[in-house]
Order: sequence, then C-alpha cells, then structure tokens
Amino acid sequence: MAKDQILSAEEVIERTSKYLNEEHVAFVRKAYEFASFAHKDQFRKSGEPYIIHPIQVAGILADLEMDPATLAAGFLHDVVEDTPVTIAEIASGFDSEVAMLVDGVTKLGKIKYKSHEEQQAENHRKMFVAMAQDIRVILIKLADRLHNMRTLKHLPPEKQRRIANETIEIFAPLAHRLGISKIKWELEDTSLRYLNPQQYYRIVNLMKRKRNEREQYLEDVMLEVKNQLGEVDIKADVSGRPKHIYSIYRKMVIQHKQFNEIYDLLAVRIIVNSIKDCYAVLGIIHTCWKPMPGRFKDYIAMPKPNMYQSLHTTVIGPKGDPLEVQIRTIDMHRISEYGVAAHWAYKEGKTMSPQASFEKKLSWFREILEFQNEAENAEEFMESLKIDLFSDMVFVFTPKGDVIELPAGSVPIDFAYRIHSEIGNKTIGAKINGKIVTLDYKLKTGDIIEILTSKHSYGPSQDWLKLAQTSQAKNKIRTFFKRQRKEENIVKGKELVEKEIKEMEFDLKEVMTAENIKKVADKFNFSHEDDMYASVGYNGISALQVANRLTEKLRKKRDEEEAVKEITAEMKNETKPRRHDAGVTVKGTDNLLIRLSRCCSPVPGDEIVGFITKGRGVSVHRADCPNINTSESEIETRLIPVEWETDTNNRKEYNVEIEISGYDRRGLLNEVLQTVSGTKTNITAVSGRSDRNKMATIMMSISIQNIGHLHKVVDKIKQIPDIYAVRRIMN
Repeated sequence: MAKDQILSAEEVIERTSKYLNEEHVAFVRKAYEFASFAHKDQFRKSGEPYIIHPIQVAGILADLEMDPATLAAGFLHDVVEDTPVTIAEIASGFDSEVAMLVDGVTKLGKIKYKSHEEQQAENHRKMFVAMAQDIRVILIKLADRLHNMRTLKHLPPEKQRRIANETIEIFAPLAHRLGISKIKWELEDTSLRYLNPQQYYRIVNLMKRKRNEREQYLEDVMLEVKNQLGEVDIKADVSGRPKHIYSIYRKMVIQHKQFNEIYDLLAVRIIVNSIKDCYAVLGIIHTCWKPMPGRFKDYIAMPKPNMYQSLHTTVIGPKGDPLEVQIRTIDMHRISEYGVAAHWAYKEGKTMSPQASFEKKLSWFREILEFQNEAENAEEFMESLKIDLFSDMVFVFTPKGDVIELPAGSVPIDFAYRIHSEIGNKTIGAKINGKIVTLDYKLKTGDIIEILTSKHSYGPSQDWLKLAQTSQAKNKIRTFFKRQRKEENIVKGKELVEKEIKEMEFDLKEVMTAENIKKVADKFNFSHEDDMYASVGYNGISALQVANRLTEKLRKKRDEEEAVKEITAEMKNETKPRRHDAGVTVKGTDNLLIRLSRCCSPVPGDEIVGFITKGRGVSVHRADCPNINTSESEIETRLIPVEWETDTNNRKEYNVEIEISGYDRRGLLNEVLQTVSGTKTNITAVSGRSDRNKMATIMMSISIQNIGHLHKVVDKIKQIPDIYAVRRIMN
C-alpha cells in the first residue's frame, strides 16, 4: 500500500477476497463493523474519524496476505485500549485466537506507573512476550506503528521525536530481524525525518540534483543486462533499486563520508526463476563488467539470520562508476520484502503454523521468554533485548558448521552459553580457528569456535560477569550463583534489610509483619519472601529498596505528623507579618515563610499552588508541576492557596531554565546568546551538547520578570534559522 494512499474499508476487504474464501471474508467484515461501531464517536489528532487508522492497519496486513484472525485483530487492535470493549467480549464475539492477538498488542494503560519510561518498558515487555508465543502479534504492531508514523505530522514536536526515537530503537530493528524490509525502510526513513530533519532534507535535495542523470545511466545498464540475458535465453525481471535515505545517512555518519563519496546509490536488481539462473547471471555480469575485489557476497549459500537470500556484487560500470547488482529468485525476493510474513502468508486449506525449519531460524525469538523470566524489571528486560537482539551482530561457526549469531563484542563465554547452559558452566577454555585463545577474545565474523569443557569444573567465575557481553550469558551465570549460594544469601539479605530499617529508626516488629513482607515481595515479583532476601544477598536488588518499600506507609505517616508540628509551631511563634521576597502571598495569612520551588521555577503569570513542607514553610509550585500533581489524600492535606503579589513596582527577577533544540551548525550557540542578550535578559548559566545526528541541545538559565517576558525571549529564539524547538524545563 502506498504510504500516501488512504484505503476505504471496502478496498481492504476487496483485497482480502483475492486470497480468502467467502466465509473468511465475512469474518473479516464482521470485525470491521464491530470496530467501526466501537470507535464511532472517536477522532484522531488529525481530526479524521478514528476508524480510519484500524482500516489502514488492516490494509497493510492484507498486503502481506495475512490470515483471517490477524486481519480481524488488525481492525480490532485498539478497541480494548480505547473503548469500553473487553478481551472477553472479543473472545465471545469472534474467537480466542483473535482475542489473544488483540490482547498481545493492547497497552497496559490502566495501570499506574512511576514514570512514562517505566510504563513504556512494561508495554514493550508485554508485547514481546506475546510475540514470542505468536509472531503475528508483532506483525500487527508493526502495521500499527507504520501507519502511526505516516500520520506523525499531526502530533506536537516533542511527541514526534519521542515516537520516532522509539521506532528507530525498537520497531525498525525488529522489522529488520524479521526480514520485513518493505516496512523497515519506511520506518527508518520516516523516523529520520523527525529526529534529524536538517540531514533528512539535505540528503533528499542532494539525491534530486542528479536524478535524471542517474536514471538515464540505470536505463542504459538495464538494457545492456537484458540484451546479455536474452542471448543465453534467461528470463529475468531487471529493475533499478532505489537507495533509502536512512541507509545513506548511516553510511555518512558511521563511515564519515560525504554524499558524493557514497558509490552504491546506483543498484540493479535481477529476479530470475531458479538458483541455477542466479549463478549464471552472476557470471554474465562479471563478464560484462569488472568486479570490485571484496564486494561479492553470497547470501544464497549462507542466508542472513532474518532469512534474506540474494547474490550481491559490485562492479565497475559502463562509465567507470561502481554499480551494485543484486540477483535473486522470485521466492527470495518475496522473503526479502516480507520476511517472516512471507512464511505466514495465508494459503487456503493450509495451517497457519510455520515450518519446522522456519521455526529453527527464529529460535532467537524464543529467547525473549528467557529474558522475561530472568529480568528483575521491565527496564532491564528492554535493555537485554536492545543488547542481544538489536545491536550489530557477528556470525560465527560451530565445529560442525552451524552459524551462530551474537552481538558484536561477544566473547567465547557468550558463545558457550548460547549453545547450552551446562556447556557454559563447564567451560575451561576455547579454540578459535584451531588455536587456543583467552576467554576475553572478541569474536569476529567467520571464526570457527570450539569450547573446551571439563566435567570436573567448579563452574563459572564471578569475573565472567564482567567478560560476558550478552544478557543471556550474564543471566545464566547469575542463575548459577543464585542456586549455589541461596541459603547464604537469604540470611545475608535479611540482615541487610533489617539493618537499613533500624537505621531509619523504626521498630522491626512493627515493620516486619508477615502481611507487609508478602505485599512487598509481590511488588518486586517474588513468589516467596526468601527469594526477595536471596536477591538482596547477591545484589540483585538493594537492601535500601526493600527497606523503603517495607517502611513506605510508616514514613509517610511520620513525615506528615512532623510537618504538621513544624507548621503549627511556626505559626504560633510568628507575631509580625513577613515581607515575601518571593513575590507571593498565602491567602488568609501573612506570617508564613514562603519560597519558590526550584523543580518548576514559577514566575509571575504562572498558575501556582502552595505546598506545606517539613521545616521550610510553604514551597510554591506551578500548578502543573508533577511533584504536586497527585490525588493522594495525605498530599492534598498539605496544599494551600497562594497568589502573586500585585505590586507593579516590584522589579524582581526570577530564574527560568529553557532547552533549545536545533541543527548543530557553526555559530549557532553564539547566535542564540546574542539574540537572548538583545532582549535585555540576563543569562545566568549556559551549556550545550551535540549528538551523532548533528542535533544540538542548548540548556540555558535566564532571569525574567514575568511570563510575558519569557514568551518574548522564546519567540525571538524560535526565529533563529535551524532552531526546531524551545521548551521550558522542570528539574
């Protein structure tokens, strides 16, 4: 489906009718009608009816020729999250298979988390675990994310960057690992457009400049290829392959190249009927043009882990320019475009279970369940995934010739544990290409590895935790030590927790009740209190974390009582009205100490609220400050009405911190400083940084008189060329 094409529900259903029978098409239509009714009063940020989004998601899945359950789930994927419909209603209205798929892509939106990052990590963990059980979950999620990226322009800039960053870090690499290049490239290009618009449009403009010249060159090359293949009677589809913007950008950044130094902008793709023809075509190409040394790759004999197969060669073309040629069969081309989805494509009368050989190729997928069971929390789980699944990879061999894929930087220990836990635990050394190496040897693509083991080995060393690079190896090493020393760690952990509680000056009997301990163990996802203490003992979690959870209610109660005493005493001791340098008064009284909170730095014009603090009077916050934006009853009792003083002669200045984002060019910081100084505003602090995407971030602390003064400064900064966003920040 073209990214700028908006499909109607009828067009999507018509596409499904090309490969589904009437009964299944009716099932898919029922799902659309159900979703349309559920979303009938909802609209997207663009102002369009919400149902347009599920229709486009189902359309992407129909292009992949997915089965009826997946198509139905595509229409229904948001009804549980965004409407009162439940998973049980989906199961009864359709079936358990559709309900499972919808549940797999439904966020955990109704649970409260400490932060947005924690909630996102939990959402991702839920999705990945569901995906490990049924791969169609991620196909629906990728279709959902693809359409969301196509409509990202309707969201605020900050949200655009957050979603684009999440896409480039998680969803695009996942599409790559699943071999779905058709989706991967669009996700990457669209993400770059929002993460680094300056570079994105620069590359687009550079590509446009000589497009006609390049297209004519490709036409000449393709004509020559067709003539040569015609002479030996090989039927082939010859086409030009467009180079994607993100891949050009990556080469420019990683290889430190300029645009004119990237030679594989020109590429020809040749699709033939058989593997024999692939190699025959390769010979013809090398006869016509001289191949460049070291640029031939045979992905047919040795497929990529994401199932990609093709012959790649680079030759010196007709005009002396490097020309990349890809040669593959029709089936290989379909897998290169649709990856795992090509194996799941629905065929009438066939089961939707992939073949055993295909399952083996996706064995890394099942490791997700291992990460899930061994990670302490969702954030650790996601870090494990990013390291083990999404980082750059090396490909090494077992002595029998099997290919093992590991993150770049891996050592023999990582290889040993990838083969089997017991091999890892019994490892005493390793041979690389027949030579003994140390266990900190960095594996390289093409290495043949033989692990040396001994049944008399005492198991892994603690130092291995520093050597191992993969989360899988580290988790298995930790598991070994947990089992070996569990009793010792339980005693040690309990002692450490009790010590922390005593230092907080709480009574152990009051804190260490069976009910309280069980509740805290549950919060840390331990099935038994001994597991929690053992985790403290081997430094899985800290004793202070457990002690804080155990004493949480008692600490709140004690702090509340002390705060009330402090405020009461302060109000009794004050006899004269206090002049407030903060420029704020408390409604109904003049004798309280008042200070402006540093976390949100309120200024005249902001909506404000007072907060009674322990021993420091009233702290004034902006009304939208997250530190007081809570409904807990014990917090609400400490809120107090405040207002800005109306003295027009007051020339007091207030400190505000702002963050400025833009394209990192020479002189940008100096231009920002001059612009702010030109508004007669004092700058009290400034710092800056630039990332590898040439995005500059300038943090600036300025002194202003009121909210109007701040808006004037911000408006001036926004007028500077290459500045993308200015925002006021909270500490």
